[in-house]
Amino acid sequence: MKPTLLVLAAGMGSRYGALKQMDGVGPNNEAILDYSIYDAKRAGFGKVVFVIREDFAEAFKKVNNAEKFGIPVEYVYQSLDKLPEGFSVPEGRVKPWGTCHAVLMAKDVIHEPFAAINADDFYGKEAYEVLAKYLMDCEGKTGAYSMVAYKLRNTMSDFGTVSRGICTADAEGHLQTIVERTAIGHTDDGAAYTDETGSHPLDMDSLVSMNFFGFTPDFFAYSEKGFVEFLKGPAQTNIKAEFFIPLMVNQSIHDGSAKLKVLSSNASWFGVTYKEDKPEVMRKIRELIEKGVYPEHLW
Repeated sequence: MKPTLLVLAAGMGSRYGALKQMDGVGPNNEAILDYSIYDAKRAGFGKVVFVIREDFAEAFKKVNNAEKFGIPVEYVYQSLDKLPEGFSVPEGRVKPWGTCHAVLMAKDVIHEPFAAINADDFYGKEAYEVLAKYLMDCEGKTGAYSMVAYKLRNTMSDFGTVSRGICTADAEGHLQTIVERTAIGHTDDGAAYTDETGSHPLDMDSLVSMNFFGFTPDFFAYSEKGFVEFLKGPAQTNIKAEFFIPLMVNQSIHDGSAKLKVLSSNASWFGVTYKEDKPEVMRKIRELIEKGVYPEHLW
Protein backbone atom coordinates (compact mmCIF):
# COMPACT_ATOMS: atom_id res chain seq x y z
CA MET A 1 0.00 0.00 0.00
CA LYS A 2 1.27 3.45 -0.87
CA PRO A 3 1.87 5.90 1.99
CA THR A 4 -0.36 8.94 2.53
CA LEU A 5 0.71 12.58 2.69
CA LEU A 6 -0.92 14.52 5.55
CA VAL A 7 -0.75 18.27 4.92
CA LEU A 8 -1.18 20.54 7.94
CA ALA A 9 -2.93 23.51 6.38
CA ALA A 10 -5.07 24.64 9.32
CA GLY A 11 -3.24 28.01 9.18
CA MET A 12 -5.81 28.76 6.50
CA GLY A 13 -7.96 29.77 9.44
CA SER A 14 -6.21 33.12 9.67
CA ARG A 15 -6.02 35.72 6.92
CA TYR A 16 -2.22 35.71 7.06
CA GLY A 17 -2.09 31.91 6.97
CA ALA A 18 -4.43 31.78 4.00
CA LEU A 19 -2.41 34.30 2.01
CA LYS A 20 0.89 32.66 2.93
CA GLN A 21 -0.16 29.15 1.91
CA MET A 22 -1.84 30.13 -1.36
CA ASP A 23 0.63 32.85 -2.37
CA GLY A 24 2.16 32.16 -5.77
CA VAL A 25 5.92 31.56 -5.97
CA GLY A 26 6.07 29.68 -9.28
CA PRO A 27 5.99 31.10 -12.82
CA ASN A 28 2.27 30.34 -13.18
CA ASN A 29 1.30 31.40 -9.66
CA GLU A 30 1.98 27.95 -8.17
CA ALA A 31 2.15 27.97 -4.37
CA ILE A 32 4.78 26.08 -2.37
CA LEU A 33 2.00 23.60 -1.59
CA ASP A 34 1.68 22.79 -5.31
CA TYR A 35 5.33 21.77 -5.45
CA SER A 36 4.89 19.63 -2.33
CA ILE A 37 2.01 17.69 -3.84
CA TYR A 38 3.86 17.33 -7.13
CA ASP A 39 6.95 15.95 -5.33
CA ALA A 40 4.89 13.60 -3.16
CA LYS A 41 2.92 12.21 -6.08
CA ARG A 42 5.99 11.34 -8.16
CA ALA A 43 7.76 9.90 -5.10
CA GLY A 44 4.98 7.33 -4.68
CA PHE A 45 2.50 8.74 -2.17
CA GLY A 46 -0.97 7.46 -2.99
CA LYS A 47 -3.30 9.94 -1.28
CA VAL A 48 -3.30 13.44 0.17
CA VAL A 49 -5.20 14.43 3.31
CA PHE A 50 -5.51 18.14 4.11
CA VAL A 51 -6.11 19.40 7.65
CA ILE A 52 -7.94 22.72 7.31
CA ARG A 53 -10.44 24.88 9.13
CA GLU A 54 -14.02 24.28 8.11
CA ASP A 55 -14.82 27.97 7.68
CA PHE A 56 -12.18 28.18 4.94
CA ALA A 57 -12.98 24.83 3.36
CA GLU A 58 -14.88 26.08 0.32
CA ALA A 59 -12.13 28.46 -0.79
CA PHE A 60 -9.41 25.91 -0.10
CA LYS A 61 -11.10 23.08 -2.02
CA LYS A 62 -11.52 25.24 -5.10
CA VAL A 63 -7.74 25.58 -5.33
CA ASN A 64 -6.57 22.23 -3.91
CA ASN A 65 -8.47 19.18 -5.12
CA ALA A 66 -8.17 15.74 -6.70
CA GLU A 67 -9.11 17.00 -10.14
CA LYS A 68 -6.16 19.37 -10.14
CA PHE A 69 -3.58 17.07 -8.58
CA GLY A 70 -4.61 13.79 -10.22
CA ILE A 71 -4.40 11.94 -6.88
CA PRO A 72 -7.09 11.04 -4.29
CA VAL A 73 -7.68 13.88 -1.83
CA GLU A 74 -9.54 14.02 1.49
CA TYR A 75 -10.19 16.91 3.88
CA VAL A 76 -10.45 16.89 7.66
CA TYR A 77 -11.13 19.83 9.92
CA GLN A 78 -9.31 21.22 12.93
CA SER A 79 -11.09 23.40 15.47
CA LEU A 80 -10.67 24.32 19.12
CA ASP A 81 -13.71 22.34 20.21
CA LYS A 82 -12.52 19.00 18.76
CA LEU A 83 -11.53 17.58 22.12
CA PRO A 84 -11.73 14.21 23.88
CA GLU A 85 -14.94 13.44 25.76
CA GLY A 86 -15.12 15.22 29.08
CA PHE A 87 -13.05 18.24 28.03
CA SER A 88 -14.11 21.70 26.90
CA VAL A 89 -12.33 24.76 25.56
CA PRO A 90 -10.86 26.78 28.46
CA GLU A 91 -12.27 30.26 28.88
CA GLY A 92 -10.22 32.74 26.87
CA ARG A 93 -8.51 30.11 24.71
CA VAL A 94 -8.21 31.28 21.10
CA LYS A 95 -4.88 29.77 20.01
CA PRO A 96 -5.06 26.49 18.01
CA TRP A 97 -4.07 23.36 19.90
CA GLY A 98 -0.96 22.75 17.80
CA THR A 99 0.50 20.47 15.16
CA CYS A 100 -0.07 17.14 16.90
CA HIS A 101 -3.72 18.03 17.48
CA ALA A 102 -3.92 18.74 13.73
CA VAL A 103 -2.49 15.27 13.02
CA LEU A 104 -5.15 13.70 15.24
CA MET A 105 -7.89 15.13 13.04
CA ALA A 106 -6.93 12.55 10.38
CA LYS A 107 -7.12 9.43 12.57
CA ASP A 108 -10.32 8.17 10.93
CA VAL A 109 -9.13 8.49 7.33
CA ILE A 110 -5.51 7.28 7.49
CA HIS A 111 -4.82 3.59 8.14
CA GLU A 112 -1.42 3.24 6.48
CA PRO A 113 2.06 4.72 7.03
CA PHE A 114 1.98 8.46 6.42
CA ALA A 115 4.10 11.59 6.27
CA ALA A 116 3.10 14.89 7.87
CA ILE A 117 4.20 18.25 6.43
CA ASN A 118 3.55 21.94 6.87
CA ALA A 119 1.62 23.38 3.94
CA ASP A 120 3.89 26.39 3.50
CA ASP A 121 7.31 24.69 3.66
CA PHE A 122 9.30 23.59 0.60
CA TYR A 123 11.06 20.31 1.45
CA GLY A 124 12.58 19.29 -1.89
CA LYS A 125 12.15 16.41 -4.34
CA GLU A 126 14.79 14.16 -2.76
CA ALA A 127 13.26 14.48 0.70
CA TYR A 128 9.94 13.04 -0.51
CA GLU A 129 11.75 10.22 -2.30
CA VAL A 130 13.74 9.10 0.72
CA LEU A 131 10.76 9.29 3.10
CA ALA A 132 8.36 7.54 0.70
CA LYS A 133 10.84 4.67 0.30
CA TYR A 134 11.18 4.33 4.07
CA LEU A 135 7.41 4.42 4.66
CA MET A 136 6.77 1.75 2.02
CA ASP A 137 8.89 -0.62 4.09
CA CYS A 138 6.85 0.15 7.24
CA GLU A 139 3.56 -1.46 6.16
CA GLY A 140 2.18 -3.54 9.04
CA LYS A 141 4.76 -2.25 11.53
CA THR A 142 4.20 -0.23 14.72
CA GLY A 143 6.46 2.32 16.34
CA ALA A 144 8.49 2.78 13.14
CA TYR A 145 8.72 6.57 12.93
CA SER A 146 11.00 8.71 10.78
CA MET A 147 11.88 12.25 9.84
CA VAL A 148 13.88 14.09 7.22
CA ALA A 149 16.49 16.28 8.89
CA TYR A 150 18.13 19.38 7.47
CA LYS A 151 21.28 21.24 8.43
CA LEU A 152 20.55 24.43 10.35
CA ARG A 153 22.57 26.51 7.86
CA ASN A 154 20.10 25.53 5.12
CA THR A 155 17.02 26.64 7.03
CA MET A 156 17.90 30.16 8.19
CA SER A 157 16.36 33.45 7.09
CA ASP A 158 18.35 36.56 6.28
CA PHE A 159 15.48 38.75 7.50
CA GLY A 160 14.89 37.68 11.10
CA THR A 161 15.05 34.92 13.65
CA VAL A 162 13.52 31.44 13.26
CA SER A 163 12.38 28.60 15.50
CA ARG A 164 13.82 25.14 14.88
CA GLY A 165 13.78 21.73 16.54
CA ILE A 166 17.44 20.89 17.24
CA CYS A 167 17.96 17.13 16.91
CA THR A 168 20.45 14.63 18.29
CA ALA A 169 20.82 11.12 16.90
CA ASP A 170 22.66 7.98 18.04
CA ALA A 171 25.31 6.07 16.10
CA GLU A 172 22.61 4.06 14.27
CA GLY A 173 20.84 7.20 13.07
CA HIS A 174 17.90 7.00 15.48
CA LEU A 175 16.63 10.20 17.05
CA GLN A 176 17.48 10.76 20.69
CA THR A 177 15.86 14.15 21.32
CA ILE A 178 14.26 17.14 19.63
CA VAL A 179 14.63 20.39 21.55
CA GLU A 180 12.67 23.37 20.26
CA ARG A 181 14.83 26.49 20.12
CA THR A 182 13.26 29.86 19.37
CA ALA A 183 14.78 33.16 18.25
CA ILE A 184 17.63 31.56 16.28
CA GLY A 185 19.55 34.17 14.34
CA HIS A 186 22.80 34.73 12.50
CA THR A 187 25.91 35.76 14.46
CA ASP A 188 29.48 36.58 13.47
CA ASP A 189 30.44 33.02 14.41
CA GLY A 190 27.46 31.27 12.83
CA ALA A 191 24.19 31.11 14.73
CA ALA A 192 22.75 31.38 18.23
CA TYR A 193 19.40 31.08 19.95
CA THR A 194 18.12 33.38 22.64
CA ASP A 195 16.07 32.45 25.70
CA GLU A 196 15.36 33.92 29.11
CA THR A 197 18.96 33.19 30.22
CA GLY A 198 20.67 34.87 27.28
CA SER A 199 22.25 33.96 23.95
CA HIS A 200 23.61 30.47 23.23
CA PRO A 201 25.73 29.47 20.20
CA LEU A 202 24.60 26.79 17.77
CA ASP A 203 26.59 24.77 15.25
CA MET A 204 25.43 25.67 11.74
CA ASP A 205 25.66 21.97 10.84
CA SER A 206 23.26 20.98 13.63
CA LEU A 207 20.48 18.71 12.41
CA VAL A 208 17.07 20.35 12.66
CA SER A 209 13.50 19.17 12.27
CA MET A 210 11.32 21.08 9.84
CA ASN A 211 8.19 19.08 10.75
CA PHE A 212 8.65 16.53 7.94
CA PHE A 213 7.82 13.35 9.85
CA GLY A 214 6.88 9.81 8.89
CA PHE A 215 4.64 7.67 11.12
CA THR A 216 2.99 4.31 11.32
CA PRO A 217 -0.76 4.50 12.15
CA ASP A 218 -0.25 3.62 15.84
CA PHE A 219 0.91 7.22 16.28
CA PHE A 220 -2.74 8.26 16.37
CA ALA A 221 -3.65 6.13 19.39
CA TYR A 222 -0.43 7.08 21.16
CA SER A 223 -1.07 10.78 20.57
CA GLU A 224 -4.70 10.55 21.69
CA LYS A 225 -3.53 9.38 25.10
CA GLY A 226 -0.86 12.06 25.12
CA PHE A 227 -3.38 14.76 24.29
CA VAL A 228 -5.51 13.81 27.28
CA GLU A 229 -2.47 14.18 29.53
CA PHE A 230 -1.65 17.50 27.88
CA LEU A 231 -5.17 18.79 28.54
CA LYS A 232 -4.93 17.71 32.17
CA GLY A 233 -1.50 19.28 32.60
CA PRO A 234 0.08 22.12 30.55
CA ALA A 235 -3.23 23.28 29.08
CA GLN A 236 -4.59 23.89 32.57
CA THR A 237 -1.86 26.34 33.53
CA ASN A 238 -0.98 27.96 30.20
CA ILE A 239 -3.78 29.20 27.98
CA LYS A 240 -1.37 29.38 25.04
CA ALA A 241 0.23 25.94 25.45
CA GLU A 242 0.34 23.89 22.25
CA PHE A 243 0.37 20.15 21.64
CA PHE A 244 3.30 19.82 19.24
CA ILE A 245 4.39 16.75 17.27
CA PRO A 246 7.92 16.75 18.82
CA LEU A 247 6.33 16.42 22.27
CA MET A 248 4.89 13.02 21.36
CA VAL A 249 7.97 12.02 19.37
CA ASN A 250 10.24 12.66 22.34
CA GLN A 251 7.90 10.87 24.73
CA SER A 252 7.54 7.79 22.50
CA ILE A 253 11.32 7.50 22.20
CA HIS A 254 11.92 7.92 25.93
CA ASP A 255 9.30 5.38 27.00
CA GLY A 256 10.39 2.86 24.35
CA SER A 257 7.14 2.91 22.38
CA ALA A 258 8.89 3.82 19.13
CA LYS A 259 12.15 4.42 17.34
CA LEU A 260 12.55 7.27 14.91
CA LYS A 261 14.98 7.00 12.02
CA VAL A 262 16.66 10.26 11.05
CA LEU A 263 16.80 10.33 7.25
CA SER A 264 19.05 12.61 5.27
CA SER A 265 18.93 13.77 1.67
CA ASN A 266 20.47 16.37 -0.58
CA ALA A 267 17.25 18.38 -0.51
CA SER A 268 17.19 22.01 0.56
CA TRP A 269 14.37 23.42 2.67
CA PHE A 270 13.04 26.90 2.14
CA GLY A 271 9.96 28.89 3.01
CA VAL A 272 8.52 32.36 3.40
CA THR A 273 9.11 33.00 7.10
CA TYR A 274 9.19 36.72 6.40
CA LYS A 275 7.67 38.57 3.44
CA GLU A 276 11.19 39.56 2.40
CA ASP A 277 11.99 35.85 1.84
CA LYS A 278 9.59 35.56 -1.09
CA PRO A 279 11.86 36.92 -3.88
CA GLU A 280 14.57 34.43 -2.90
CA VAL A 281 12.07 31.56 -2.87
CA MET A 282 10.89 32.57 -6.34
CA ARG A 283 14.49 32.69 -7.55
CA LYS A 284 15.18 29.20 -6.20
CA ILE A 285 12.04 27.80 -7.84
CA ARG A 286 13.08 29.32 -11.17
CA GLU A 287 16.55 27.81 -10.77
CA LEU A 288 15.06 24.35 -10.16
CA ILE A 289 12.86 24.69 -13.24
CA GLU A 290 15.87 25.63 -15.36
CA LYS A 291 17.69 22.54 -14.03
CA GLY A 292 14.77 20.36 -15.11
CA VAL A 293 13.65 19.39 -11.59
CA TYR A 294 10.18 20.86 -12.26
CA PRO A 295 8.30 21.66 -15.44
CA GLU A 296 7.29 25.21 -16.28
CA HIS A 297 3.64 24.22 -15.74
CA LEU A 298 3.06 21.80 -12.83
CA TRP A 299 -0.55 20.87 -13.59
